[in-house]
Amino acid sequence: MRRWVAGLLLSLVVLTGCGVGSAPVRASLGARQALTSSPELLEFESPSIRLELYREVARLSQLEAGQAAQSSMLFPITVNGELVAAPGIEGRTDLLQAPDAGAPLQLNFDGRTGERWQEDRRESFQGLSEREAAELVARTLLAHWKVNPSGVVQVDRASSAPYAAAYVDGILRINPAFLYMAAAYGPASLPGAVQ
Repeated sequence: MRRWVAGLLLSLVVLTGCGVGSAPVRASLGARQALTSSPELLEFESPSIRLELYREVARLSQLEAGQAAQSSMLFPITVNGELVAAPGIEGRTDLLQAPDAGAPLQLNFDGRTGERWQEDRRESFQGLSEREAAELVARTLLAHWKVNPSGVVQVDRASSAPYAAAYVDGILRINPAFLYMAAAYGPASLPGAVQ
């Protein structure tokens, strides 16, 4: 009997190690490390890994929400002249579903930092371009944070920044690595999605 149980356990371990069975997905790097790396590295990660990183960012954002300024904040924003952590996002929030349908917010994507948003469509962004994904994420975040600007909001590309997105001095800076994470919510999170 012991041999049979030991053999069964060994078979399960081998099958799980070969990709058969339900082994948990583990990201090769943490969310903070992914944000400071080249955003294109995330393009080659599986949707399930990018989704795990997105959920990690969401979980950390909820822990940080409302805290005073720190250099490691994922979503720093200016509120009444003070730098604080923005309200957290939930791991099941689809940031590519802009709640305002594009109505009142005016966004400008002609970067002042020299980094241009990429215009080519990518499967990793659910068929959108990086700029289109950034627009949807920008609208969703600003609505979630209840930011009501009086004029045009400048949206800058901030690759390798230590944060996911920051709204400071009327400028929204989005880390493109975060876009890869946020775009994974749709396809990777559906039941029966290919891992």
